[in-house]
Amino acid sequence: MRKLQIGVIGSMADVKLESSLKKTAKELGREIANNDAILVFGFEGDFKSLSSIAAEAAREVGGQTLAFTWGSNKADLGELNSVEVITGQQRGGGREFSLVLSCDAIITISGGSGTLMELTMAYQANIPTVALVNSGGWSEKLVGKFIDSRNRLKILPAFSANEAVKLAIEKTKHLVK
Repeated sequence: MRKLQIGVIGSMADVKLESSLKKTAKELGREIANNDAILVFGFEGDFKSLSSIAAEAAREVGGQTLAFTWGSNKADLGELNSVEVITGQQRGGGREFSLVLSCDAIITISGGSGTLMELTMAYQANIPTVALVNSGGWSEKLVGKFIDSRNRLKILPAFSANEAVKLAIEKTKHLVK
């Protein structure tokens, strides 16, 4: 039986990351790992992000992670010990397609323009997406909404990391039967 691949997307540290968001990202990582799913994320290398914080927390409890890197060289993933996908793409220039399409579900926390791009890709591909309520950014702006008039999949609200992971699993569990 294959494992679910749950993406975590959100803000990078080139914007101010509040301690409450970092704490929630860590909880997401642990919850994904404790539910025996693979955490999929974009590895930035030069900046911390909420998704890399989640990945670190997943690895701390023995979870599996899948890092999508930008550029054409292997990245220094530090202690993440993650499986690495070298996309050959630049940041904001295509890597995100591979990342999003590799996910069975996506959980979004806060986020700027890159997160918006990934949310739109997931919407177009009918990938279930869960947004953390009160996390700010595009997650907050789009929670509970459809992205356009096609009304494909509404971005589901979650009030905690635990609830977000449960929703993501509930919407995708049919994929691992």
